[in-house]
Amino acid sequence: MKASIDFKRQGDKQNSAFFEEWLGRLLEDRDRQGLTENIGRIDALMITVEPGHSAAYVHELCLMTPYNYLVTLETDQHSTHILRIDMNAPDVLVREVKDPNLHGIFRSLNEVYPVGAKRPNSRYMGEVFQVKNLHEVREVQKNREVRFFNQEQVRHLELPGNMAIVKPSPYTHNIVGYWERPDDDIRVYSLGVSSIRDDMQVAFEQAKVLREQLGLEQLLLPIDHLATRVYSQNRELAILEYLTLSSYYYWGSYDIPDQNSSTNVTKSVHYENVLNSPAKVFTAANHPYFCNHLIGQPSPTEAFVRNFGPRLHHIAVGVQDGHTHDQINIDYVVDALRNCGQKFLLQVIGSEQEGLKQIFSSASEHSSLIIEYVQRFGGFQGFFTKENVADLTAAAGADETLRSLDAEARA
Repeated sequence: MKASIDFKRQGDKQNSAFFEEWLGRLLEDRDRQGLTENIGRIDALMITVEPGHSAAYVHELCLMTPYNYLVTLETDQHSTHILRIDMNAPDVLVREVKDPNLHGIFRSLNEVYPVGAKRPNSRYMGEVFQVKNLHEVREVQKNREVRFFNQEQVRHLELPGNMAIVKPSPYTHNIVGYWERPDDDIRVYSLGVSSIRDDMQVAFEQAKVLREQLGLEQLLLPIDHLATRVYSQNRELAILEYLTLSSYYYWGSYDIPDQNSSTNVTKSVHYENVLNSPAKVFTAANHPYFCNHLIGQPSPTEAFVRNFGPRLHHIAVGVQDGHTHDQINIDYVVDALRNCGQKFLLQVIGSEQEGLKQIFSSASEHSSLIIEYVQRFGGFQGFFTKENVADLTAAAGADETLRSLDAEARA
């Protein structure tokens, strides 16, 4: 297996001497301890929504992505709805709180932020990694001072009992889970009572029929990347921590000075194609908020984090390369969804000549997450272009929903 530090570096962002030293040390230690080989792909994503919002969110996801509703796992205080494409792409677990007054650790991560508190149960929780030997991963990570929820805490939180779950990151507020699953075994979550809920099935079937009628079924691909926003001072720490917890490598970072930010990419050492295990992206401001009045630049990333807290900002879905009805596929997808009432933050940016086209949807009222669509053309070798990222960052900062919430938070 290729050493984790030996992947070619991309980008133009200058990192600190601290980052460069500890990047090498941490990745070499991870390889030596056997963690890189033991920890595989991202197998599942966990998202929590407000009570009463899960059917609408399942409909939204099953229309805008290739996901299908599989089953619901019922526990005392949560309904967890499993969405799946196939065993080559991660599941999405949509977790709905039954009691709006239920308080817990994940809700508390929202409540200290002015906009996050308005939807206290709505947040992305984190990723679950497939591992070869769960006991070995847990013991090695514990020896590296990684802290896990104990089994009683996992039971109390009503999370799957066949997982080892790391406590929320101080830098991203996300959790990371591990579970042992051979490649030829189907994913089965040790959680609650399994049922096919009528409301979920109806929401899914309506979305799937519309998805097929619009001609999106063959155009939408699995998740391309997951993008988290963090505070400026935590950029390097968030990256290093994620590399400590995963089997990902540091692909590189690009500076986006016009938006006072940088975009930082990590990718799986095991899969060259991100559709097999999504890239994990970290976006952070170049300067903290209290410098804004002196530098005279926008700071959409820092504003988002100050209002929502560190958290996932968007999920990017791939679009099949090619054309449909004389349109580039991503243009066709966006036009079809716009005609159904879906809002987007800007026009599709990029071009076939540049090798890449992208767009952001408006933020979901159910999860606060944005869906990005990305189409790469032919032999495009990069992950993104700086120009596209600058435009997307600016558009996200201009989102009327977030701007109005920001203005309310300032009042």
